[in-house]
Amino acid sequence: MKHYNVAVVGATGAVGEEMVRILEERSFPINHLSLLASHRSAGREYYFKNEKIEVLELKDDSFQGIDIALFSGGDEVSKHYAPLAVQAGTVVIDNGKYYRMDPDVPLIIPEVNPEDIKKHKGIIANPNCSTTQMVVALKPIYDAVGIKNVICATYQSVSGTGKEAIEELREQTRAFLEGDNIDIKVYPHQIAFNILPQIGSFDETGYSSEEIKMLDETRKILNDNNINVSATTVRVPVFRAHAEDIHIETKKEITPALARELLDKFPGIKVIDQPDVGKYPLSLMAEGKDEVFVGRVRRDLVFNPGLAMWVVSDNLLKGAALNTIQIAELLIK
Repeated sequence: MKHYNVAVVGATGAVGEEMVRILEERSFPINHLSLLASHRSAGREYYFKNEKIEVLELKDDSFQGIDIALFSGGDEVSKHYAPLAVQAGTVVIDNGKYYRMDPDVPLIIPEVNPEDIKKHKGIIANPNCSTTQMVVALKPIYDAVGIKNVICATYQSVSGTGKEAIEELREQTRAFLEGDNIDIKVYPHQIAFNILPQIGSFDETGYSSEEIKMLDETRKILNDNNINVSATTVRVPVFRAHAEDIHIETKKEITPALARELLDKFPGIKVIDQPDVGKYPLSLMAEGKDEVFVGRVRRDLVFNPGLAMWVVSDNLLKGAALNTIQIAELLIK
């Protein structure tokens, strides 16, 4: 088996650290691993396969000899450094939003549209975390009976914002319980014991950037500009794992029983659907797990024909780091 020189950009962030862990966990064929970050994080040390690796400062010439670079350093980093990496002969898999809607950049979920990876010109994009788990759950239904419309409400954990948001929730929770003053830094309002119906900035229509992403990215991944997605994205005081309430108008009739069967057979999905005995996907259940969990599959009371379902997944794993590594695995095949 060929082995590859791999770089992780943004290696000290929440997603970057997961990437490093998953590369080792899945035995990705690595010859040499480079960990890259800003000058503020350079010098930190991580262990990979029992070897200590020092984080290096990301520079214009950091990609010489690198075969695959996994980016999770933010849009400005991707904008500047991804083209430089491609010029150096590196294939970039970018976890940010900067390249997702670029028509020359494939947007990949390996279980959903693996064939699109052949279109890459040096950069491959990883979808938004909330889009990824939704589209994984939609795909077997889409293939079986078609989908016209989707209405989705998300319940997204603070880890989607990064380490600072995790610490803010932890500190605000402590302060609230102890009666101390609550500091607000990361979000526009207190997140502890609260729910914020805002992820991203709002446009003139009143939708947030996160909500528009779910429409645009779903259409691109499924190669279907006729499918409609109306989303309300919400930040909740959960450390890890996003949950979604999804309502689907299908083109043809499908029973909940058949939908469960199709979902259960689909790679990367685990169905947990016994609500009468309290068995359905939970954020705590999904934390640290690779699967997209689906439950509460039932007929929709508005869409006819239609289905409703509840979908939960670890946003740092399938929503980000794991999907990125799976794209790399698909790439080397």
